[in-house]
Amino acid sequence: MSELRLQTSSGIIDTGDFSLETVVDAIEGKGLAWLDIEKPDDSVKDFLLNIMQFDELAVEDIFGHAETTAMKFSNHRFVVVNARDADNQLNTEPVAIFITDDLIITVRHTSIPALMKFRRRFKEAEEEDLNLGIDFLLYEILDAIADDWQPILGRYSKTLDELEFCVFDPQKQYENLLEGLHDLKRQLRESSKSIESLHTVTLRMQNQKLKLISTGVAIYFSDLNQLCIALVKRANNYSAGATSTRDTYLSNISMELSQSNAQLTEVMTTLTIIGAIMLPLTLIAGIFGMNNEDLPIGQVGGFWGIISMMTIFAVLMLTMFWRRGWLNNFAKK
Repeated sequence: MSELRLQTSSGIIDTGDFSLETVVDAIEGKGLAWLDIEKPDDSVKDFLLNIMQFDELAVEDIFGHAETTAMKFSNHRFVVVNARDADNQLNTEPVAIFITDDLIITVRHTSIPALMKFRRRFKEAEEEDLNLGIDFLLYEILDAIADDWQPILGRYSKTLDELEFCVFDPQKQYENLLEGLHDLKRQLRESSKSIESLHTVTLRMQNQKLKLISTGVAIYFSDLNQLCIALVKRANNYSAGATSTRDTYLSNISMELSQSNAQLTEVMTTLTIIGAIMLPLTLIAGIFGMNNEDLPIGQVGGFWGIISMMTIFAVLMLTMFWRRGWLNNFAKK
């Protein structure tokens, strides 16, 4: 079932005092009004199409996959932006906004923290600002969505600083560094969906040819556009920083792996050299160690002759290894 909230310049109207069929009568003579609809159902669709007589394609968008847009129709304007939702997993959800002469309607499928802020802003708005008309409420909604990202991006900046410190700290090994960097990249990607959609909408709002806003609030939307540009730059800078930190981390891991492979190669080379030298010596020892009376031990000088033969073989093999450069690593040490 849909959740409704109706607020006017005079205050909040209790849900028991109105229904979708009586919204127009409930706000008559009470100045600017805001109707917030959460979890829209068929009754909401019927209200938007038949009572408010909004464009059918615009209404269909809120029940399908709504894309960022800002459009003007004969009796209303229609805006869709992405905003942060209130669940534990950071992601964004579309917020559809219908604007008439004195009523602004927001339709969403989940809780949006920015709309909570807008409620307070609407309640505390000065009469001078409200006299600017319904476009001022549209500005306040979009500005609340933009402001909602500023502390989030601040936390991203702090997280990035901590991850960078971990990557460049040689004193300690930190777990889940790569996972943390990938998670930060994902969060920045999600926040960019909302920030860039706001930027797109504010740019269209400033296009005078489209006549989407009145001239009285143009300066407000110009300021909002500058804020969106700053947020886009911050998100892009943090994303580039996360990418650079991730690449540095992977490079460090690659260097450590290369050093480990180099040490392993050196060990294997040493063992190979030792094995290659010992192989002929073992062969000589094996031959002259056979229990056979026909062995010419006396002809080679007996025990010391055999030892000399083994020494000569070892020296010859070391000389061959040195000439081939296999002993260069040992010479450098």
